[in-house]
Amino acid sequence: MKNKRIGEIVIGSDHGGFALKEKIIRYLEGKSIPVKNLGTFCEESCDYPLIGYQVAEEVSLGKVKRGILICKTGIGQSIVANKLKNVRAALCYNKEAAELSRRHNDSNILVLGSKFCSPERAKEILKVWLATEFEGGRHLRRIKQIKNIEERTL
Repeated sequence: MKNKRIGEIVIGSDHGGFALKEKIIRYLEGKSIPVKNLGTFCEESCDYPLIGYQVAEEVSLGKVKRGILICKTGIGQSIVANKLKNVRAALCYNKEAAELSRRHNDSNILVLGSKFCSPERAKEILKVWLATEFEGGRHLRRIKQIKNIEERTL
């Protein structure tokens, strides 16, 4: 899974995703993939939008190519991340969704819901998401349309 094109991955979660985040960090580090952990750093209740924004901002500004966000359902983190320009956050509950989010949508943030993904499933989803390349072609046209929408709404 070691992929130099990916580089460092930024990761964050709220308290509901903390335990899964910690397991994913260990998994990535075991694969020699550098990880920047933006929190949370404990299971004490916190507000997911603040962490989601920090992770998405790193991707939006081009500081990293990819990020991972986790909360209980993944829905809240998806909503927050997709507010930022150049972010295509994909909430994935299975490997097929992860693969298609990369092939067709060039997703750059993987969002996981800890309530619906065991650590084993999350690792399988992550492995596929990291290994899948963007197809381009007709999908690139659609990504450009998304960028045009972003420009009009700023």
